[in-house]
Amino acid sequence: MLRIHFTAEDFTRVRFAPRPSPVPELHAALMMLGAPHEGLLFGRWRGRLLRALPAAAGPLADLAPGGTAPSFLDVLGETREEGLALIRSTRPESVRSELERVYAGHGTVPGWLRGLHGGGPDAWRVVERAQRAAYETVLAPVWELVQDLHRAEFTRHALTVAEQGLGAALTTLAPGLQLRDGVWEWPGAPRDVRLAGRGLVLLPTYHWRGGPLVQDLPERPVVLAYPAGGGLPPAPPAAPGEDALAGVLGRTRAQLLRALTEPLTTTELARRLGVSAATASAHAQALRAAGLLTTTRTGRSVHHAATPLATLLP
Repeated sequence: MLRIHFTAEDFTRVRFAPRPSPVPELHAALMMLGAPHEGLLFGRWRGRLLRALPAAAGPLADLAPGGTAPSFLDVLGETREEGLALIRSTRPESVRSELERVYAGHGTVPGWLRGLHGGGPDAWRVVERAQRAAYETVLAPVWELVQDLHRAEFTRHALTVAEQGLGAALTTLAPGLQLRDGVWEWPGAPRDVRLAGRGLVLLPTYHWRGGPLVQDLPERPVVLAYPAGGGLPPAPPAAPGEDALAGVLGRTRAQLLRALTEPLTTTELARRLGVSAATASAHAQALRAAGLLTTTRTGRSVHHAATPLATLLP
């Protein structure tokens, strides 16, 4: 369990990031690219981006052997340029120690990273080109949507603080959260983070489905990035005639959801989709696991209905 320890002063230093931060959002998306267990909702997104990522973005994978990235990439910044400048301003000794940490036990270090370890300007240009290439492919097409989602999440949080207080706002960010005796508890891997008067920044992320991502760097406010949004990866606006939902879920599952304007049995779904009952049942089971439909049994009849989350989909 993640346990974040507050002092009385820290409760006065909790703030919600006013705008999304491109660098952490990009890194969250890149981590999702390496999370194949999220195949249902992110599988098509992952396949599309892995095919589209240019070779120039490849060095970012070198920076995170085994999925562990150096902490000097943990920066905020309200623009991509500001985030890159913060990364570039990392003290040389911190760059060296972090590269040594993430590569401990991971074999041969790529040549360009040895240059980064030595502070070479050419190696830093490799990092900047990789960040820019990944951003243009992964985030640029959906950045306006991410900004809209962030404004909605910011408003929701602000209203909760105003109406119910900070404690309620903290415990309603995700299911299963508790705040007791100055300790904020998140389900997940055991870890203790002590704010010690530094304060806390809350940052929603829309490309990550795992537990909270914590940036805990000396002499800086702790940043907690948490999964937000509807559980689907942000998708670029559909071109005229293009079915955006089908691009994420697949044509048959998108058609199934759209057919559920009222509860339907498996047989009725199969008839409307033109598939077998077994196929309709399998698709319904996958969508039910994703929280997009519910299934109830009355006697020998099984009825499927769209959830509120499904009604928000395009």
